[in-house]
Amino acid sequence: MSSLVNTEVKPFKATAFHNGKFIDVTEANLKGKWSVVIFMPAAFTFNCPTEVEDAADHYAEFQKVGAEVYIVTTDTHFSHKVWHETSPAVGKSKFPLVGDPTHQLTRAFEVHIDEEGLALRGTFIINPKGEIKTMEVHDNAIARDVKETLRKLKAAQYVANNPGQVCPAKWQEGAKTIAPSLDLVGKI
Repeated sequence: MSSLVNTEVKPFKATAFHNGKFIDVTEANLKGKWSVVIFMPAAFTFNCPTEVEDAADHYAEFQKVGAEVYIVTTDTHFSHKVWHETSPAVGKSKFPLVGDPTHQLTRAFEVHIDEEGLALRGTFIINPKGEIKTMEVHDNAIARDVKETLRKLKAAQYVANNPGQVCPAKWQEGAKTIAPSLDLVGKI
């Protein structure tokens, strides 16, 4: 199985519910700034609203570092409108809730569950060129911690702006990085 890391996002077109309106979202929206695409199985489920609320609670931090967040489920944009209006947790969101009823996105990002027509919990950080820099995909029973996604985003931005540097385990913004060299092999 090949990885999507360092590949360009494939062309797509979807409709999202965003700030009271329906908007088109394409791969072009993912270019020119950092993007975080978060796949969830479906609207109106048990665990998904907790993740939307977590993303909403940290949205200002994503915006501060120049990133947009997109939540994607296999529901329609109409479902997302009602989900936003009826769920107190989802109602906090100010980022696009992207509908993928045709499964174009879930298949392109390789998070589609054929037997269920739903998405796995996948998180993708995409650079301004439209290239996937990180991906995390796991079982739907395990919700994510958006603070860790934010940490990974900042690490991806740091190494993009500082070629030749790598971020060690548990790296936090402002912490030391490593410049790989032959002298370090076996000494860390």
